[in-house]
Amino acid sequence: MIRVLVVDDEPPARRRLIALLGHHPDVAVTGSCGTADEAVHTIAADPPDAVFLDVAMPGGDGFAVLDEVAHPPAVVFVTAHGQYATRAFDVAAVDYLVKPYHRERLAMALDRLRVHLRQHRPAVGRLAVGTGGRTHLLDPAEVDYLRADGNYVRVYVGTASYPVRATLTGLLSTLDRTAFLRVHRSLAVRLDRVRDVQTLRHGELALRLRTGALLISGRAYRDEVRRALGLHA
Repeated sequence: MIRVLVVDDEPPARRRLIALLGHHPDVAVTGSCGTADEAVHTIAADPPDAVFLDVAMPGGDGFAVLDEVAHPPAVVFVTAHGQYATRAFDVAAVDYLVKPYHRERLAMALDRLRVHLRQHRPAVGRLAVGTGGRTHLLDPAEVDYLRADGNYVRVYVGTASYPVRATLTGLLSTLDRTAFLRVHRSLAVRLDRVRDVQTLRHGELALRLRTGALLISGRAYRDEVRRALGLHA
């Protein structure tokens, strides 16, 4: 799952881009902003994998946003101004979309973004978990799901579980974001472990894993979970 922030000072342009991105099941729009300052704060508070970034905005331009962020995400510039393309690629933009653009051109930009993220994905090492005086080194590919438990996160692998002293947010930041997805304030699941999905009465999703474990998503996470699993929102 590619977590995307949309930044554009024009509400109709934001809505159109969000709608177009919604046609791609591996893309989740985590938020949208209308100013440079708002974008800086949003990226710092909840770093996305990529930002679709307008150039000219109130309070500063898109380049200023990248200058202000300590660890800038991948960026695709989306703007009505074609004259900034050279400068955009000087700051290693993945792509540069000039409005008005079509669905096919956005799909091309997303293909480039996927390649970029694969090539720049940090190496994920083994996960050290301790129990009974012993330390187990787990391959993240073995993990089924994670559950927050007070000051710990319990890591579930088959019928076994291991406590890790961490927050769920912190532990997820060390794992592959395309493989793991938060489905509740206290739960995250490895997407390829989900066997079937049922929608419950109040909008929650019941996720049955290959192991037989049953997880219930939070309603606030429903649309992102459905997109991540390739279901219609």
